[in-house]
Amino acid sequence: MAARTTSYALITGATSGFGYEFVKLFAQDGYNLVLVARDSEKLNALASEISERYGVITIPLPKDLFDPRAAEELYHEVKANNYRVDTLVNDAGQGEHGPFIHTDLQRELKIIQLNIASLVTLTKLFLQDMVYRGHGRILQVASLLAKYPTPLMAVYGATKSFVLSFSEALTNELQGTGVTMTVLLPGASDTDFFNKAGAENTVAAKDTELSDPADVAKDGFEALFRGDKKIISGLRNRIQGAVANVMPDSKLAAQMRKQMEEKAEED
Repeated sequence: MAARTTSYALITGATSGFGYEFVKLFAQDGYNLVLVARDSEKLNALASEISERYGVITIPLPKDLFDPRAAEELYHEVKANNYRVDTLVNDAGQGEHGPFIHTDLQRELKIIQLNIASLVTLTKLFLQDMVYRGHGRILQVASLLAKYPTPLMAVYGATKSFVLSFSEALTNELQGTGVTMTVLLPGASDTDFFNKAGAENTVAAKDTELSDPADVAKDGFEALFRGDKKIISGLRNRIQGAVANVMPDSKLAAQMRKQMEEKAEED
């Protein structure tokens, strides 16, 4: 019964990429965890691994956040079991590569559901509890592409722009509540993102020096506990972010178009 009254960090997208690195960082720091991902087999294996390695309580809650009902179901399941979530990491997200007129509409509507609607739902519901208690932290994983118009990944880039704007607005609303919100903007990283998006052969995936997801997660983790409003992970990405603040949108879009095009085959 003691576990039922313990505070938890809830991490979505927990089985891979940044999510997996966040899981390890929180566990190393002694946090009990609610782990969320679609694949129940991988999630249960991860929960057992982390619990055994770090001696923390791990609760696997398989949910498909592409499903419009899943985020609310997740929240109500957490509440029904009296798992007090004091830290929320909204990491789950996906993209789709290709010209907008040719990409699959249903796939992109699901991406909007995952990257925006489920994130907003989880933020709303857990944030209300945090503000009521006067304590809590939320980490929103956006992308450096939030600052760039992104041809050939137009929907994904736009969803991350939403996350950035949404989070910065809430940061202002949360002043004096005891709750902080941090938004993390990674650049291109060595995760499965490009493969899932069908972008594994792009210039960005092939020619960019990809960030280590462990380094990105560490930057986000430390920024969260400092109470930072926003962090761009990596010096190169911070320079690119600064350039994005002053370059015209048309030039930013042209620059990103080159990065998102398929890399030409070498002879």
